[in-house]
Amino acid sequence: MSSPSLPYWRLSGYYFFYFAFVGAFSPYFGLYLQSIQFSAWDIGLLMSQMQLMRLIGPYLWGWLADGGYRRISIVRLSSCISLVGFLAFFWFDRLGSMLVAMAVMAFFWSASLPLMETLTFDHLRERSAQYSRIRLWGSVGFILTVSGTGWLLDHVQVSGVLWVCALILGGILLFALLVPETSLQTGSGAQEPVARILAQPRVRALLAACFCMSAAHGAYYIFYSIHLAAHGYSKVEVGVLWSLGVVAEILIFLLMPRLTRRFGLRNLLVFSFVAAILRFLGTGWGVSSLMILLLAQVLHAFTFGSYHASAIAAINRWFPGRTQARGQALYSSMSFGAGGLLGGLLSGWVWDDLGAGWTYTLSAMFALMGLLLVQRWVRE
Repeated sequence: MSSPSLPYWRLSGYYFFYFAFVGAFSPYFGLYLQSIQFSAWDIGLLMSQMQLMRLIGPYLWGWLADGGYRRISIVRLSSCISLVGFLAFFWFDRLGSMLVAMAVMAFFWSASLPLMETLTFDHLRERSAQYSRIRLWGSVGFILTVSGTGWLLDHVQVSGVLWVCALILGGILLFALLVPETSLQTGSGAQEPVARILAQPRVRALLAACFCMSAAHGAYYIFYSIHLAAHGYSKVEVGVLWSLGVVAEILIFLLMPRLTRRFGLRNLLVFSFVAAILRFLGTGWGVSSLMILLLAQVLHAFTFGSYHASAIAAINRWFPGRTQARGQALYSSMSFGAGGLLGGLLSGWVWDDLGAGWTYTLSAMFALMGLLLVQRWVRE
């Protein structure tokens, strides 16, 4: 699994803490905001700052990295400032000041992952199919924190999530300091300009489909815990349901090399979007049935696991050499940034008026649009 030239555990440790932060922040920070009397719109506005900064931040950082700046230096700087920005939440409790703190934290936090993705693929080189075996440690980190934080918050005040997130951000900074830089893979022959790559219909269609998939997940990442709590589920049960989805994600990451060889990236993407339609309809209308919720969470293996691994492999293949960091940044900006921003704001706007069922139906409609884009234009 590892070799002397591959810093497997240092890369895996970074992914572990990066997604451990997501596991503590996404499910429980909304509950903290609710506990200090923020409305659904306020919560959606605050949480969507993460997506807004992922819209405008990653391409700037990717442009700097492709322009010759050391990628790991940018990752280390951004990890440090995002930790400092988050610490402001220990003192702020007003919407305006929290928006500023969230924007600062999210702008620098958004820089890290696209650059770390390019570093990982450059360390892997010809072993790129092994990416999922490094990335799965992020899923392990997510599971441990989403379940552990759920248990913790059943015993302490919900503000305890602030301490959990701050400690995890410290872990991100530690591993950012440990991961080494590597030489950029430039490939052979002349490099195509980014604009020419983006002119390809398959590239534009994939980025648009990724936008739709992230928009479909907007209500899930912001309101899923609130949705479950409103129907009588305990914080431990909330944590278990979040964890189930990521366990399924880990299993699909382990199987991705074999699945890719057998079915191809396009077919995996098509199935992932079909799974998303079913998942969000079940989440919205089947919340009273634990069995439906369990089945919906298992589909996370496809709506994130196979979808993300397939999309990021295609982006890595279509944006070679010195366009790689910007390619990953565009993927992050269009999907987690623009798509997540629209999905988060839209769900915050309609949640109180339309209710959970119709909000998650909108999520399923976004997934349907992504499916049509992949089927029509994305080719291997």
